[in-house]
Amino acid sequence: MAEEQPPPLPAPEIAQVALHDIAQLTGKKPLGATSVMPTDDGWTVEVEVVEDRRIPSSTDMLALYEVVLDLDGELLSYRRTRRYIRGSGDSGSGQS
Repeated sequence: MAEEQPPPLPAPEIAQVALHDIAQLTGKKPLGATSVMPTDDGWTVEVEVVEDRRIPSSTDMLALYEVVLDLDGELLSYRRTRRYIRGSGDSGSGQS
């Protein structure tokens, strides 16, 4: 008999796995997942974290991390893709 494979993890569970992994690896507090994208081999999740707390908090340094997980939610890689000051907004968004 063939062993039945468990169903792949749904996107919300994958996001929680990525948040936990980033907290464990960086020691930084994740704010949340900003994107969860399926790939051929698993998932890519972007996680926003507080890199450096400042006073006032509107000047906190934040970062985006890209987390790559396989179909079972096992970490394959992660990397920081961007650092920015909270409230700076995306460039070109028309916000000042």
